[in-house]
Amino acid sequence: MTAQTDAALYDVSATTIDGTSVSLNAYKDKVLLIVNTASQCGFTPQYQGLQALYDKYTERGLVILGFPCNQFGQQEPGNSNEIQSFCQTRFGVSFPLFQKIEVNGSSTHPLYQYLKKAAPGIFGTEAIKWNFTKFLVDRNGKVVKRYPPTTKPEELEKDIESLL
Repeated sequence: MTAQTDAALYDVSATTIDGTSVSLNAYKDKVLLIVNTASQCGFTPQYQGLQALYDKYTERGLVILGFPCNQFGQQEPGNSNEIQSFCQTRFGVSFPLFQKIEVNGSSTHPLYQYLKKAAPGIFGTEAIKWNFTKFLVDRNGKVVKRYPPTTKPEELEKDIESLL
């Protein structure tokens, strides 16, 4: 991956759950775990594991970015306030959450366009298959690995530690 490609990650902006536009450049020099999330999914309890990783490693430079998405089984029907309330009340989520985005199709958010190209899934497909697909990004903005929804957050610890 060229330096220019890596820089592209930091050129992307996203809107936080409370409506503030943020450049991903704000997370430069951090290890990122980027996850498409949903509140009514069988994998929703992974919020607890993601929060545990965030609590354990945030001081060492890990930032988890949650991107709600309603493209899989309509499992994220709520608005931003409902999503934020659910995540905080049910799972104590304190890592950054963003407004709902699309991760597949013609309206794919630029961040997910970048992530899917940088780390295609099985058999080279770029499509996101379901909620809680995870992308691990090193401190230089390079996508290191893509994990399927079935990979539990605690299973990422060794990979995260190697980048911190």
